[in-house]
Amino acid sequence: MNEHYLYLALDIGSISFPFLFSFYHKANFSKEWKFLFPALLITALIFIIWDEVFTQMGIWGFNSRYLTGIYLGSLPLEEVLFFLFIPYACVFIYFSSQHLASRDYLKPYSTVITWVIIGFVLITGVLNTHRWYTSVTFISLGIFLLMHLYWWKSEYLGKFYFAYIFVLIPFFLVNGVLTGSFIDEEVVWYNNAENLNIRMGTIPFDDLFYNMLMLLMVTTLYEAFKKRFGAK
Repeated sequence: MNEHYLYLALDIGSISFPFLFSFYHKANFSKEWKFLFPALLITALIFIIWDEVFTQMGIWGFNSRYLTGIYLGSLPLEEVLFFLFIPYACVFIYFSSQHLASRDYLKPYSTVITWVIIGFVLITGVLNTHRWYTSVTFISLGIFLLMHLYWWKSEYLGKFYFAYIFVLIPFFLVNGVLTGSFIDEEVVWYNNAENLNIRMGTIPFDDLFYNMLMLLMVTTLYEAFKKRFGAK
């Protein structure tokens, strides 16, 4: 494979399995599209704007060696597709896990889990306001989780955390490659002065919470559209 197509191949590979199994008759995810697609588009727009700003600030950037060369603003096409394909795949895992699990295993612990995450991300974010990636990501996630507890009083956080455990498997594979695992150079590089400079292999620790924020946002919107427009 031409290495200029690596990032694009990762995008397509990430969505291929979830898309093909979206039509499985026992758990037909395609019936959820009318709720999912608006959630995907809204979330993607927010994160693309964020990505564009941080790219222009030099907080992260992209290696042209692994790109097709098509850009939208400062962002390669592959990065834009990432914000559509990856959330689709992750909501598919969220949806599928509810059909595979006999009950909401983490519901009794969801409030405690949420408070632990809130405490960690808000303290870490406030202590690292000089690091743009860390502070914006961690504080945003903390505020968003507080909204779930006190404003929306969400009942599905246990299901989300359960699904996120499984999301971490493709997360480490895809983000691992993007940050330089198994290849000569990084596809996406990071300015370590703007993050905690802690790596899980080649993946910045901050990515774990950035990914959680993105997936929680799309899941929140997906659940809101289902509730508003009467999914059965």
